[in-house]
Amino acid sequence: MGAGAGSGRGQLFLRSLLFLLLVGSPAPRPVGGQLRYAVPEELEHGAFVANLGEDLGLDVSTLSARRFRIVSRAGARQYLEVNLENGILFVNERIDREEVCEAGGTCLLHLQLLVESPLELYRVEVEVLDINDHAPTFPWQEYVLEVAESAVLGARFPLESAQDPDVGTNSVHTYRLSPNGFFSLEVQTRSDASKFAELVLERALDREQQRAHQVLLTALDGGVPERSGTARILVTVLDANDNVPAFDQPSYGVSLPEDAPAGTLVIQLNATDLDEGPNGEIEYSFSGHAPPRVRELFHVEPRSGQVLLKGPLDYERASLHELYVQAKDRGPSAVAVHCRVLVHLLDVNDNAPEVTLTSVSTPVLEDAPPGTVIAVISVLDRDSGDNGRVSCEVGPDVPFELRSSFRNYYTLVTTQALDREVVPEYNVSITARDMGSPTLLTRSTLTIPVSDVNDNAPRFLQPSYSVYVMENNAPGASICSVSALDPDCQQNAYLSYSIADGHIHGMPVGTYVSINSDSGHMYALRSLDYEQIRSFQIQVQAQDAGFPPLSANVTVHIFVLDQNDNAPVIVSPMPRNGSVATELVPRSAGPGYLVGTVSAVDADAGLNSRLSYQLLQATDFTLFSVAPDTGELRTLRSFLEQDATRQQLVVQVRDGGQPALSATVSLLLSVVETMPQTLSDFSEFSLPPEASSSSPLTLYLLVSLGSISFTFLLAILILTAIRCRGERHSRQGDGCSPPGCHCCPGSRPSPDSLKTSNLMAQPPAGTTAATCLDVPGGGPPGYCYKVCLGPESAQSDFMFLKPCSPPRNNEKDPRKQSQPGQHLQVSKQIKQPNTDCLPPSMQRPALKRYQIRWKG
Repeated sequence: MGAGAGSGRGQLFLRSLLFLLLVGSPAPRPVGGQLRYAVPEELEHGAFVANLGEDLGLDVSTLSARRFRIVSRAGARQYLEVNLENGILFVNERIDREEVCEAGGTCLLHLQLLVESPLELYRVEVEVLDINDHAPTFPWQEYVLEVAESAVLGARFPLESAQDPDVGTNSVHTYRLSPNGFFSLEVQTRSDASKFAELVLERALDREQQRAHQVLLTALDGGVPERSGTARILVTVLDANDNVPAFDQPSYGVSLPEDAPAGTLVIQLNATDLDEGPNGEIEYSFSGHAPPRVRELFHVEPRSGQVLLKGPLDYERASLHELYVQAKDRGPSAVAVHCRVLVHLLDVNDNAPEVTLTSVSTPVLEDAPPGTVIAVISVLDRDSGDNGRVSCEVGPDVPFELRSSFRNYYTLVTTQALDREVVPEYNVSITARDMGSPTLLTRSTLTIPVSDVNDNAPRFLQPSYSVYVMENNAPGASICSVSALDPDCQQNAYLSYSIADGHIHGMPVGTYVSINSDSGHMYALRSLDYEQIRSFQIQVQAQDAGFPPLSANVTVHIFVLDQNDNAPVIVSPMPRNGSVATELVPRSAGPGYLVGTVSAVDADAGLNSRLSYQLLQATDFTLFSVAPDTGELRTLRSFLEQDATRQQLVVQVRDGGQPALSATVSLLLSVVETMPQTLSDFSEFSLPPEASSSSPLTLYLLVSLGSISFTFLLAILILTAIRCRGERHSRQGDGCSPPGCHCCPGSRPSPDSLKTSNLMAQPPAGTTAATCLDVPGGGPPGYCYKVCLGPESAQSDFMFLKPCSPPRNNEKDPRKQSQPGQHLQVSKQIKQPNTDCLPPSMQRPALKRYQIRWKG
């Protein structure tokens, strides 16, 4: 080996430092919009390359936060690295130029620098400069060259070439031959600028004088310092073989597609030898200086001279192969002749584009503006020409597009606003297609999830809710459930329910109902009463947990359903002083006589308040009946002599609920010959205050009622006086001349309305009439006499006497103001039950009577 073969790695490092001192510190050179640096090979780890932070104009303090990094292919060796603290590009791993770049020429490391927030991409090229770290070497340290003694002067004998992995001036520069008296050396240059040596015969050989010659061949490179390698050549002088083979032409050219299969015939070589016999039989082979790569790819048939393809070709690795084939006969002292075969490879579109996702920023917010960068994509096609030109596109119907930033580099950006509720995730198909024929393409799918933003308010399933709750519910029982949906997800879709502030009948709504904030179940906090509150409404709010939170309201109408929880209440007749209600019935009453009306009310509603009446108990069921709808108590037949004078009745009032509730009232009916002047228990009206006061009229009334004979006599006198005054008034033309006629309001009835019976005035059945009559000298002065008549009675009886006192100053009733000349008034007074608690069908008089008022 040469002198430099044993130099250690320490000397190599010193040479690298010396090279840096000679070349100077690497300065950035802008090339086509990118930075380019140069660095020698074989530098140790940590060696300075460049200050990227300064050259790119980046803030060094933000490099780490912005994730400044070198993007490399998966599995690729990271020769260079960036220090994020100072932005310096340094050697991360020892760079061997001969390993990185197999072919000669410029050796470049292409770096893609990526920085985020915002996303920026830079391209940097680092040229690896060759240093003279390899000495030239020969395939063999010693080999034999056979030369016939008959070789002519000037004959050339190609020698084995030395190999030096270095390039440029550091590769094999020249050869030197040790001094001798027979041979000289000429150095030839190939088409790729490589050197090889040929031994030239300068003096005729004489085998008989010297059978062998030994020379030393030295190969030197052009590096600094110069390195060399040697090989020992033993020249053996052979006996004469006069003729040497000759090729048809010294050089051949052939084109071969790179996808040609193994065994393909590359070229058929032909050489001829004028000798005969073994001296004319030619054998073909690669010359000694054929590169190892050529021997791996091609094969030469020794006998036929066919050059066959042995291994796979790759245009992208080497587009031209130079083959050196020698032909030598089989005779003694055979001399080999050489020819050159240039194999030009034709590019075939055999490499599909490669798609690499350099950087992906996912997920993307759904409110990201158009133009937001999602990913940086690089494409590469190893073919050349149109076969290596690549176009990249995304699939249809996606809100994304590709924008080209550098050659074969694209950024994936949004084109419109996103909506996670419509499409939560996009599978973006990226297609890279070359321009070759046939076209090759590569599809890569990028999954882009869309991150949720709280942009949707909750929405209830119904515009409003109607809830029906039976009254008397248990406190704390669930009455309904409201539900809302939020198209957002995760925290933005978590809903909480609440009841808006408000009042129900003056009480806070929170005292009536509550709601489970998680499930939306509503609960009644108190027992509801239909009779107190029949319906109310509340506002329920659903609010999500997003920021800012969004909410929605819905109205819940709560209707309380009636339950039959109230029994009927008897309002008429009302027993007096806690005793049984009593009523007098004239024995002369005929069938259908209205004894009275039982009235009741029920606080419930609907069917629960629909009342029906029935006679539950009776002394004689054939004598009385009760109307089931109105409660009217009537006689079924006339009274007989054998009928009891006291009739005990029990009337039941039942509602229509389920189960039905009822109430009963006991009635004691007394059958009398004549009706006394007492109020019936069926009456709902109380006596006037004047009647209950301890006045002389009360005492007089009690004494008057005690004497039946006095009553009849007084009635005859009054009736006689009425008839007399009636005739007088008819003659006087309605004049009211007696001075005592001052308490008779209303109009005078016509004489036809009076009958010549015990009663002078008989209004229609079912009415109560009060008539003021002026009796001159016939009755006690200053009194009015009221006569009450039953509708079916043919007799007239006085009920009580009432003093005819003048009205007070603040009691003005236009209906009671008398007109001149009018002294007799018959007025209807119909008792009405309480219309607030009785159905319309029951708003009728409970008792019918006539009242005749006298004024003396």
